[in-house]
Amino acid sequence: MADQRRTLADPTIPEDLLTAFGDYERAILSNDLEALDAAFAPSPSTMRGDGAGLLVGHDVISAFRGARGGVAPRTIERIEYRALGTDAALLVSVSRYLSGGTGLQTQLWQRIDGRWLITSAHVTPRAQALDRSVWRTVGDPLYQGAWDGPLAGLTVAVKDVFAIKGYRIGAGNPAFLDAAKAETSTAPAVGDLLRGGASLRGIARTDEFAYSIAGDNAHYGTPPNGAVPGALPGGSSSGPASAVRTGQADIGLATDTAGSVRVPASYQGLWGLRTTHGLVPRQGLHPLAQSFDTVGWLTRDGATMQRVADWCLGYDGSESTESVYGASGADLPWRLLVPEEILAAAEPETRAAFDSLLSRIAASDDPPALTRVGLGSLEEFFEPFRTVQGAEAWRNNGEWLQANPGAVAAAVAERFRIASGVTPEAEASARSALEPLRQHINHLVESAVLLMPTVPGPAPLRTYGGERIDAVRQATLRMTSPAAVGGLPAISVPLLTVSSPLGSAPVGVCLVSRAGTDIALVRLARRLARLVADPLSPEQP
Repeated sequence: MADQRRTLADPTIPEDLLTAFGDYERAILSNDLEALDAAFAPSPSTMRGDGAGLLVGHDVISAFRGARGGVAPRTIERIEYRALGTDAALLVSVSRYLSGGTGLQTQLWQRIDGRWLITSAHVTPRAQALDRSVWRTVGDPLYQGAWDGPLAGLTVAVKDVFAIKGYRIGAGNPAFLDAAKAETSTAPAVGDLLRGGASLRGIARTDEFAYSIAGDNAHYGTPPNGAVPGALPGGSSSGPASAVRTGQADIGLATDTAGSVRVPASYQGLWGLRTTHGLVPRQGLHPLAQSFDTVGWLTRDGATMQRVADWCLGYDGSESTESVYGASGADLPWRLLVPEEILAAAEPETRAAFDSLLSRIAASDDPPALTRVGLGSLEEFFEPFRTVQGAEAWRNNGEWLQANPGAVAAAVAERFRIASGVTPEAEASARSALEPLRQHINHLVESAVLLMPTVPGPAPLRTYGGERIDAVRQATLRMTSPAAVGGLPAISVPLLTVSSPLGSAPVGVCLVSRAGTDIALVRLARRLARLVADPLSPEQP
């Protein structure tokens, strides 16, 4: 292999450097993680970047590499060498993939203790028509909206559970998609955005039947986390969230049953609004659990979220949604309640970051009233919620699942298996248990807004095993289910940053208000974001 590369490379390249490059190339093709780790300098300043982001530190790069998997078969077509000193060199190589396309690797090599090691690398992958892990189908646009309106110029990624005329609903499963019929009308939630001037960029992936919050999909691959390369994107609105975060769309139209807008928003540093239950019509929506399903949106900034909420929930916007300006016309009270139990359920570093945020809020020029309150046992919310959700999920999908054994991934299949065992008596008991909890959380937000971390911590690594992911899932649902039980609007705002094995990562802060105050909640969230914003940041909340 060294001889082959010698014919492609500058003849002045040192033989031992060419050998090190060849060893690295063999390791990357075979996904030899140990050899790849050994090829990079063991330093906290070692860098590796690509279109998904920059990783700094040998251990951070190693964690990412374990999540990435191998690369497609390729050959090295050309190597350019530039000596930067006796013990430093720049190598730029062109890769040609056997399945078509070329890529580029730019590497800074340094001789350290007698060995050539990579201290900095940048990868330019081959061009893709579309990322199939993010998109089911995509266009430029796929569906043109009105030529003018308050949302003109914005593009939308629609979660693959909404009806779009002429297209089928896939619900994240290829067998379900194959058997589906083309829709004869478009869901009102989609139509409202199109009438406002937004255009449909494409239909984006979802976790199977929206019954997950991790963001993975065994059939189509896991969408990238645009904020933390190598981490899970969050689900079940994983495709729309990744499309928005990576700049492939401006708005993600999604659903939130137990956190499917709020979780990916938190994991990827987005704004995510779960609307009041029942406010936005769910016609043309493949359901998971009707008692909790609600429509929501994802955006990169608060200003865009305000445009969407003002139009879709306002007098002039939706033809199908009762305007909430009656409740949202006035500002919400500048009074924030911090639920002790939810804060205690967060990971230690998230709690520390959140406490620091509270201190900044209290020391600001316009501090709200801040009070810590008791929400009650999170387990008392989670267990009956999960029971009712499971019973409804099985009623909605059980017949198809029984007719298509083996068609869904193991983790989702196990979830549905448990759901199939919910008895009518257990469901009725759970519904009775939920009622006083619903009344309690609604009482808390009558004259205040809840403020809490959205999720326990940063996005988990894509390499985490099933048991570990399930533990994260259950801990997350304990924090997200109270708003769903109350049927309340909730918005996740990217206000926290914590450390993770992959470097700094976002964690959202969630605000929950009384039913019907969705537009006012967005205004209040933007007010809070401005209060604690870095004055040098160009981003406008």
